[in-house]
Amino acid sequence: METNKNRVVVTVVGRDKKGIIAAVSGALTEREVNILDISQTILQEFFTMIMIVDMADATVSFSELREELGLLGQKFGVVISCQHEEIFQYMHRI
Repeated sequence: METNKNRVVVTVVGRDKKGIIAAVSGALTEREVNILDISQTILQEFFTMIMIVDMADATVSFSELREELGLLGQKFGVVISCQHEEIFQYMHRI
């Protein structure tokens, strides 16, 4: 399976609150990270979101983005994690 080194999988999991999608997408936009694909769902009060993003033009490093999104997640009481797409695919292959 072909991967792009600039692509990152961002996951968000936690109790649903207003503004999570806006905050995460806003933080990515401010850092010139392009959202390629997004899927989100709410099961009762639980929120989950998976994004595929492209960091080719990002103004921060992967490590900085991961740290900043982690702090944003704490603010909302959710867990936000980032993984390079190739690692994510390797971990979830059959």
